[in-house]
Amino acid sequence: MGTKKIVITLLVLMMAAGVIPALCQEKPADNMQLVLEKIRADKKLLVAENMELTESEAKGFWPVYEQYQDELFLLRARTVKLIKDYSDAYDRMTNETAKKLLDEYMTLEALGPKVHQAYLPKFRKVLPEVKVARYYQIENKIRAALMYEVGAGIPLMKLTK
Repeated sequence: MGTKKIVITLLVLMMAAGVIPALCQEKPADNMQLVLEKIRADKKLLVAENMELTESEAKGFWPVYEQYQDELFLLRARTVKLIKDYSDAYDRMTNETAKKLLDEYMTLEALGPKVHQAYLPKFRKVLPEVKVARYYQIENKIRAALMYEVGAGIPLMKLTK
């Protein structure tokens, strides 16, 4: 399956679950949780369909994959909390709150690459380099599609006059 088809498949799965339209409703944090749960449930199948793992590779890959997903889930849970905090403060945003939200966002942005880098040697131990690169491509495409949809549902911060 080509990378374009991966993204299309992911978006179709999200739309079928009704989570993309839900992003535009009033409670982005609750909707984001639905997105994360649906993505986690369908992601493993999507990865399996696109990795073409041998039986031997699969035995090494899936345990590392599960650990990696657990760490990514923790980052996504913090992102959900950040979106909820933003939503809660949206109509009464202060400079102090905006600073706290931005600081948490920057922390999350820095942690993501660290997690990806930490797992790279683990994946390299169980897969040939071409399949490691393919897996990271799949993860990146899923992340990009998810972040695009999430971002589209979050309004810009109101400026006070």
